[in-house]
Amino acid sequence: MERKRVALVFFIALLTLSAAKPHVKQVYDGDTFSLSTGEQVRYIGVDAPEIDHQGDKSDFLAHEARVLNAKLVQGKPVRLEFDQERNDHHGRLLAYVFLENGDMVNEVLVRKGLARVLPNPPNLKYFSLLLDAQRRAMVERVGIWQKEPERPEHYYTGNSASYRFHRPSCRFGKAVSGRHRVRFESTYRAYWEGYSPCRQCKP
Repeated sequence: MERKRVALVFFIALLTLSAAKPHVKQVYDGDTFSLSTGEQVRYIGVDAPEIDHQGDKSDFLAHEARVLNAKLVQGKPVRLEFDQERNDHHGRLLAYVFLENGDMVNEVLVRKGLARVLPNPPNLKYFSLLLDAQRRAMVERVGIWQKEPERPEHYYTGNSASYRFHRPSCRFGKAVSGRHRVRFESTYRAYWEGYSPCRQCKP
């Protein structure tokens, strides 16, 4: 009788722990979701195409990125791993998100071509892993990599301190110091090295 009671208590404890474990409550887009705790999470190190929630034109494959994100995490328990900085300027948690099978969702999105690498120094713990996934997606031309760049330039200016690249006419690109200035002959080469496009000039 005593053994049955102990087993019952143990089973109830397991159920309680399972119920208390945070799970994904709502997926907003390809790189953001909210937890059952009410906290919002932004995938760190990656950037998915933007959805225009005002009804205007969204980025190429933005809705497909959201669908994949939801398929991977919606309603499921996840494990968050943090880097040097725990929150962004919006107060969202910055995290590498792992499924119960061990897969990192950040990497899966990049590998499927539905997100690209977004270095965010000093948060570079998995930069090499994510860049390797991006390079494979680029070679295979999956997802966003099947689309040719719009309005290509003769060259682009990269900033090795921020891992951003710019059009030649961009004021932010012109302000890059000589020791941090990197020249790329194409957006492909910039992406291959893990640089992310400037949000102002949108190369």
